[in-house]
Amino acid sequence: MEHHDPSRRPSWTLLTNHGHVLLVIARGGDVRVSDIATQVGITERAALMILKDLEEGGFITRRKLGRRTHYTIDEHQHFRHPTLSAHEIGDLLAVLGPASPPDRTIAGDGTTPPSENSLPKQDGAPRVRRPATRGATS
Repeated sequence: MEHHDPSRRPSWTLLTNHGHVLLVIARGGDVRVSDIATQVGITERAALMILKDLEEGGFITRRKLGRRTHYTIDEHQHFRHPTLSAHEIGDLLAVLGPASPPDRTIAGDGTTPPSENSLPKQDGAPRVRRPATRGATS
């Protein structure tokens, strides 16, 4: 039986880097690009490109707060792949987020006042924007 070495980066992962960036944002919307890049294991330039893709796809919105950027996730956005398009990304976040990564923390710089979306819930998880539903379903 082969043992997993946690210090060695795997040659592939089940989620794409886009999915990993989304999960990092779900842990806290006031995360810096450098922190996203470090946690996902990509360059800052790659993280910026992914953030742009996610914003253009309607998965996140960016809001400048002074020198910082706050990211908000639209949990009701549907997956792009046809086999998952009936599911909202909130389904993924409910299963995989927003637990903190092991032995890593994201520290704010203390210059940005907390927003409603970044305040912890009762269970300690950050709030994620939930837009109004798109109509009632039976």
